[in-house]
Amino acid sequence: MNGRLCIFGEVLFDHFPEGRRVLGGAPFNVAWHLQAFGQRPYFISRVGQDPEGEAVRGAMQAWGMETAGLQTDSRHPTGRVSVTFADDGEPGYDIVHPCAYDAIEASEHAPFACGLLYHGTLALRDAISRQHVEQLKDEGGSNTVFVDVNLRPPWWQKKQVLAMVRQAHWVKLNREELNLLYPSARGAGGFLHDYDLQGLVLTHGAEGAEVLTRDGQHHSVQPQAEINVVDTVGAGDAFASVIILGLANDWPLATTLERAQAFASALVGQRGATVADPGFYQPFMTDWNLKE
Repeated sequence: MNGRLCIFGEVLFDHFPEGRRVLGGAPFNVAWHLQAFGQRPYFISRVGQDPEGEAVRGAMQAWGMETAGLQTDSRHPTGRVSVTFADDGEPGYDIVHPCAYDAIEASEHAPFACGLLYHGTLALRDAISRQHVEQLKDEGGSNTVFVDVNLRPPWWQKKQVLAMVRQAHWVKLNREELNLLYPSARGAGGFLHDYDLQGLVLTHGAEGAEVLTRDGQHHSVQPQAEINVVDTVGAGDAFASVIILGLANDWPLATTLERAQAFASALVGQRGATVADPGFYQPFMTDWNLKE
């Protein structure tokens, strides 16, 4: 794949019930993992002119991530989410609005061509950030657009999300999100066809995931029977990062799917959505023949 991996969207702190504060946000998590896998992603976001914004920048620098795409906002605070857990362990989110990532400003020119542009749906809830993504798409021409659907009530509108899907080449979403956006008996195959996607990644939580493509490929994967689950926050982001890794490195889709499931299964055994220990990634780097 020619050009850089560009990851656009929110960076924030997840605040947990017991008082912990964990750096996160789906695009940030994806960029963090891709950096660990040696891909040098260009992360485009915005933080407040506050201690948490400084903490974001410091964490990125310590992890070796490029910070040129991280803007500073003097009016809005760094993103924040309060995380709660239901009895079945599924997380719930109270997302602050507005915050800095709602106002990611467009530069006059993209710094380079994005071989793949990843964005979610949350950071595009306000017009300023949406306009920046549109500019990146316009400047990128035929580059691959990967949309990671995250429907966080009340911060999404069906018409707006489907417009993003229509501009995408690849889309990742879960079964519930598919049903909300496309309540049709034609299911995933119909969604893929009607929105003219190159590929669709459909996740099923503890039951695994599947990938469908325009050229008729269909692969599915299930997690191993014995998985140590500490928390599931960020599991989908871990999965998405390896799907992108596979697309960037031209892995066979079946292989990509298996590796994404393996990495997500390992991540849920950790506390939080990212891991700051390079040793956690090393076995995957070795098995997948990735260079640091």
